[in-house]
Amino acid sequence: MTRTDSFYAVIGGHATFVRLVDEFYRGVASDPALRAMYPEDDLGPAAERLTLFLEQYWGGPTTYSDQRGHPRLRARHAPYKVNPDARDRWLAHMRVAVDSLGLAPLHQAELWDYLERAAHSMINTFDD
Repeated sequence: MTRTDSFYAVIGGHATFVRLVDEFYRGVASDPALRAMYPEDDLGPAAERLTLFLEQYWGGPTTYSDQRGHPRLRARHAPYKVNPDARDRWLAHMRVAVDSLGLAPLHQAELWDYLERAAHSMINTFDD
């Protein structure tokens, strides 16, 4: 059960996170450097996983952990070269996605702060 006062609920719940992730993956699909990190031809499964993860993180359903266990973000990203360029590309596409939501400034800042910190923590190499 989702709390009605969770960040997830306050910003619009599932529909908002689907819009965020869909817009983000539109950018990823057109970015050769990032697209190469997704071995599946269809970005749909990756989009679903990100949606479920973000929903759970922000107080929504626990479907992500129910289906996949602990998020283990760094371990799940370890097979991919996540350097500062990849981080910056990821953040650029996520910035467009966050801006597209039209959230209240405080909510936008809170969401962006988390996404920015998460992106920085995923760097696992400084090689090109």
